[in-house]
Amino acid sequence: MSQAEVLSSVAGGIATVTLNRPDKLNAWTPQMEGELRAAMGAADADAAVRAIVLTGAGRGFCAGADMNVLAAIQGGARAATPQAAPPHDMDRRADYQVRYGYFPSLSKPVIGAINGPCAGLGLVVALYCDLRFAADSAIFTTAFARRGLIAEHGISWMLPRLVGQTRALDLLLSARKVDAAEAYRIGLVDRVCPTDKLMDETLAYARDLAASVSPRSMAVIKRQLWETPFQTLAEATAVANHEMRASFASEDFKEGVAHFIEKRAPRFTGR
Repeated sequence: MSQAEVLSSVAGGIATVTLNRPDKLNAWTPQMEGELRAAMGAADADAAVRAIVLTGAGRGFCAGADMNVLAAIQGGARAATPQAAPPHDMDRRADYQVRYGYFPSLSKPVIGAINGPCAGLGLVVALYCDLRFAADSAIFTTAFARRGLIAEHGISWMLPRLVGQTRALDLLLSARKVDAAEAYRIGLVDRVCPTDKLMDETLAYARDLAASVSPRSMAVIKRQLWETPFQTLAEATAVANHEMRASFASEDFKEGVAHFIEKRAPRFTGR
């Protein structure tokens, strides 16, 4: 039996999903791809999970595609795809059901804990997280142009939305390495933490979401924000008006008011 390339555990309302090829800096393989999608789907379906943290085992997040996989493609082999790709969900936007860009369709927030090198396909995966916390030792690179490749798997759409058009061109054309400080300055990551404190700080943030925030509100807000690239202001406002009326009828709204008035911790149910 092959070793699991993705590990998952749940504690305190947080699903921690870990890319697990530490001896290869968690280089990406078809097995990892399939296992990650299964783990993310399971976490999203688990009512006990309020937030998902994605990280890498050892000293790296993901160094990109495994070079043996790329060498096989160079030799004429077809790029492998997961054997058990999920069926198309008519209730979720098709844009977010593509091969790697499915994190936005999950109802739980996904926080990337970038603990080391994050390159190529690893960077693509990190960009689809809702938030990115980076170790101060983390290094980022698009890598593609230095392998004779192009802007893969939707990064040409995602990256400019985070860092702007010209910065995205710089990072994609040069494929230069970017340290955590620059990544934070240009908006590639949302927080930089001391390497030895990364998981503590990321999990503390996730635990606060799990304990203090309505899971229903998080799911709706996440969907609203990921839908806005396809909406006008008027359309986004109409959606917000509809969702506000639905929120007024929810149990979480009643609890949100009650715990504030009663000066106690909230007991949100997601309903």
